[in-house]
Amino acid sequence: MSRMVKRAYKYRFYPTPEQADLLNRTFGCVRLVWNKALAERTRRYAEEGMATSYVDTAKWLTAWKQDDELSFLREVSNVPLQQVLRAQQVAFNNFFAKRARYPRFKNRKKSRRSAAFAGNAFTFRDERLTLAKMSEPLAIRWHRPLPEGARPSTVTVSCDPVGRWFVSILVEEVIAALPTTRASVGLDAGLEYLVTLSTGEKVSNPRYERADRRKLAKACKHMSRKAKGSANRNRARQRVAKIHARIADRRRDHLHKLSTRLVRENQALAIDDLTVRNMLANRSLARAISDAAWSELRSMLEYKTGWYGRELLLVDRWFPSSKLCSTRGCGHVNGKMPLNVRSWMCPQCGMSHDRDVNAAKNILAAGLAER
Repeated sequence: MSRMVKRAYKYRFYPTPEQADLLNRTFGCVRLVWNKALAERTRRYAEEGMATSYVDTAKWLTAWKQDDELSFLREVSNVPLQQVLRAQQVAFNNFFAKRARYPRFKNRKKSRRSAAFAGNAFTFRDERLTLAKMSEPLAIRWHRPLPEGARPSTVTVSCDPVGRWFVSILVEEVIAALPTTRASVGLDAGLEYLVTLSTGEKVSNPRYERADRRKLAKACKHMSRKAKGSANRNRARQRVAKIHARIADRRRDHLHKLSTRLVRENQALAIDDLTVRNMLANRSLARAISDAAWSELRSMLEYKTGWYGRELLLVDRWFPSSKLCSTRGCGHVNGKMPLNVRSWMCPQCGMSHDRDVNAAKNILAAGLAER
């Protein structure tokens, strides 16, 4: 069975100085439009009690472009500015549906620098992508081909803190489901081991942030000694950003390989429905939990199971997977079990359990039972 899905292909590209200048100005305009629209939405509701739609914000944008003080908005493509207003409308819809918090203002230094171009703001022919207001195509490194006959619907350009430029091309693609298998697996997330499988396998936690922690601390200390706004501080900031990027790239690569393997080998995967944001309130474990990136792994499992015809089973976060004896027919639930207890013996059936393997088996059983 095949299914049509929307899939983004991300590539690195190398802009000319003119292209980089135009894109940087576009990023600034996108950020400005987001902040002005958010401020006006907030004021309008607080003072007048009026709701705001995308149509309202689009009219504001037209008026802003007629203002002499904001005439620079006319120097960049109008499409990314409209796209950011649509994104803001989606953000408010998610807020009112209680799926996300209230949208926040974009910061010049901290916010992601990106701009989205819809189909009417670029041309794509023979692997040559040219954005609106540009006379030359982008010099893209095509490290993998797009699907044959693919027609990009949206192109998102971004620049990370290190100064690397990326383009993400969204296409519709037919993905064939993987052959059906009878195997199912339960996953217990942890810190000593990234995940423990119900089969007894334990996947080591690379801890990329901890491995580079001393190097990162030294670079941050070096940056803190530089005068703010100086060229030396900017170079030091780049060194810090490179270390962070290296950590993130290695972690993402490891999670992609792990999630792909698990999806290929198993028809159903059961995991805890963890609320990682709440767990980060534990100051003793927050850094280690962030380094493990459980949320990113879950996100990968969610879309990959959807692509390849697999099933992701979510188990209630309050399910006592570690305390429950996984022996068939027993069902004994232990009392308090601190994190330092890594193995225990069931007082009812006498079976000895590895804490993590036992939890993974219970997660699988609970997930299959709730199908």
